[in-house]
Amino acid sequence: MRLGDRAFVLERRPTLPGLYGLVTAGVAILLALALASLLFLPGEADPASAYRIVFTYAFTNPYGLVATIHRAIYLLLCTFAFLVPLRAGLWNIGLPGQVYAGALAAFGVPFLLRAHAATAPSLAPGLVVVLMVLAATAAGAGCAGLAGVLRARFQVNEILVTMMLNSALFWLVADFIKEGGALMSATAEGESFVLPPFLQPPTAFGVPFTALIALLAAFGLDVLFARTALGFRIRAFGWSPPAARYAGIDPVRLPLLVFVVGGAFAGLAGYHYFGAVPGLYKIPSNYGYYGDLSFYGIICALIARGTALGAVPVALLFAGLSLGGRFAQGALHLPFGVDYAMLGLLMMTFVVSHVLYDFRLGERLAPRPPVPEVSAERP
Repeated sequence: MRLGDRAFVLERRPTLPGLYGLVTAGVAILLALALASLLFLPGEADPASAYRIVFTYAFTNPYGLVATIHRAIYLLLCTFAFLVPLRAGLWNIGLPGQVYAGALAAFGVPFLLRAHAATAPSLAPGLVVVLMVLAATAAGAGCAGLAGVLRARFQVNEILVTMMLNSALFWLVADFIKEGGALMSATAEGESFVLPPFLQPPTAFGVPFTALIALLAAFGLDVLFARTALGFRIRAFGWSPPAARYAGIDPVRLPLLVFVVGGAFAGLAGYHYFGAVPGLYKIPSNYGYYGDLSFYGIICALIARGTALGAVPVALLFAGLSLGGRFAQGALHLPFGVDYAMLGLLMMTFVVSHVLYDFRLGERLAPRPPVPEVSAERP
């Protein structure tokens, strides 16, 4: 923008301390909550009381807290599925399709072993659960790996491929769980069979073992990217693929690797929500809702600035607001969509905070336009 002889431009800030990032994130959260308070005006309580309902249910109510942790685990695993390719400069938009692939593979294991009925399977139940986890991660990895191969070998845009796979896997799940599908429940309610009790993994305080996997993965990914040669190669490829190729980094194997690893996390997320969360243990008829929910993993990764551990509190916040907002919506008789609106406002304020963190408004003298030469000769 130019005003007179002055030009105002956005310029990247020098390196700032991490405390500044925390402050801007905190301000973004407070601003989002202030704006979202307008959503509660048509309700039966003032905004302060409404927020008390939201946060009490999400973080202090025993049932709500467990549900928040379950959803945060799911969002974290989806965050890692997006974050790993992102560090290589690639975009994995196929999280829903990879979640669906993982869910189908997980439930396919007991179906093939005929362990989905009430009778005990021929294999030990613990071994069947392990096979379900491995099948889910392998299916998610294979689904994402297809996009990685096409991107690495033929330079096919990975965003287009993963988005098309989302649609294909959505209808594939429908074919398996709807009427006549192989994984259909015995009551033909448009959902899969329910896992028998002996295939429901043990929990600690209502939280399955996938929580530990997610936390260990958060720590391990940050160590990988910060302290290992492989992590440096991934980051170098993300900075400049031509320069990375010149340095000897394989331009085919590395994109394939990051997509396979990312897809494995998304497949595990599919097992977690449909096969390990108490009270579900099935692929429900509204499975598309959980696929759409996986997209918030993209937002968590971007807000956390690509750090896995930084995504942990962001995922908890998103999970808590989505569940608490939905609960307050019913308790206060508010219009549908309060939870989505709250998350949308939070995303917008975080985007603004990122811009303020990374850039500043600089002022400089504007170059004078060249004076045209005037010929002294008459025509």
